[in-house]
Amino acid sequence: MLTSPVLRCLKQQLNAEVHYLSKQAFRQILEPNPYIDKVYTIEKRVGEVMPQLRRENYDVLIDLHKNLRSLQVKAGLWRVKSYAFDKLNLQKWLMVNFKINRLPDRHIVDRYLGAAEPLGIVNDGQGLDYFTPPEEEVDIDRFFRENLPSHFRAEEKKSDSSDYIAFAIGAAHATKRLPREKLIALCGAIPLPVVLLGGPADAEEGEAVADAAGRHVINACGRLSLHQSASLVRQARQVITHDTGLMHIAAAFRKDIVSVWGNTIPEFGMYPYYPQGLHRNQTVEVQGLPCRPCSKIGYQQCPKEHFRCMRDIPEASVLQALKIENFHS
Repeated sequence: MLTSPVLRCLKQQLNAEVHYLSKQAFRQILEPNPYIDKVYTIEKRVGEVMPQLRRENYDVLIDLHKNLRSLQVKAGLWRVKSYAFDKLNLQKWLMVNFKINRLPDRHIVDRYLGAAEPLGIVNDGQGLDYFTPPEEEVDIDRFFRENLPSHFRAEEKKSDSSDYIAFAIGAAHATKRLPREKLIALCGAIPLPVVLLGGPADAEEGEAVADAAGRHVINACGRLSLHQSASLVRQARQVITHDTGLMHIAAAFRKDIVSVWGNTIPEFGMYPYYPQGLHRNQTVEVQGLPCRPCSKIGYQQCPKEHFRCMRDIPEASVLQALKIENFHS
């Protein structure tokens, strides 16, 4: 998602033939992108595709990952001129371990674009791209007919069919996710249908939240493809999300976002990225905690065991960011 502006600019500004190498799990996101001419994917090792890559006779290699696998690709294509983005590992380490902030005020997307600047690429200011195949678009009226109780469906007919909140409750690490009791309290306080989004690993949590929060809450976690989840994000009135992939998809659709941050911080440069001049994100976080950030990624449980970065977030702050008083205007 965050590399999509680089692809668009390479195609539109240089008319380049663009090939993309990633893991097999991300092929579904890459293949619908019209700015990519060919997708290569691996399961585990770059050796799976190196013979094919050598036959392509590339002019330039742009490394937007800068890890062991991308170094192996560059070594295997050592004759090809390469450029890489600045991963800021030292600055992140200082912030995590000593709370010394040497991080630049620059989004990771702009750092990705910086890797392509030697080719003459400039940021076109158009933000992120996400392309949903037409067959994966969700018919929202049918979705509500099948999932909402009849009295809620009647209320929906009186208003816009997009009058619902998409809530991306998942995240790769537990310290990026609100505790269950917070999710239940938030969903219960929202006077609109709420659609919970996440992967199969979030299905059980989503079911528990929906059961406790009220019949206006629909658990779609694990029931939809990523593209279908993206379709529901696009059609929602607003999006509540943790620091996770659906947050970036929501930004690609220019949605109003309430982003909730736990052990990670927006200063790492991965907050919602909008087109130039557009700012539609409300950040909710607990500032001033001496242990935060405890990681640049996350943990499966709080290292300090108190989990204050999420437990201390007032539900009222999220509801206020939603402008809940305007829901019935």
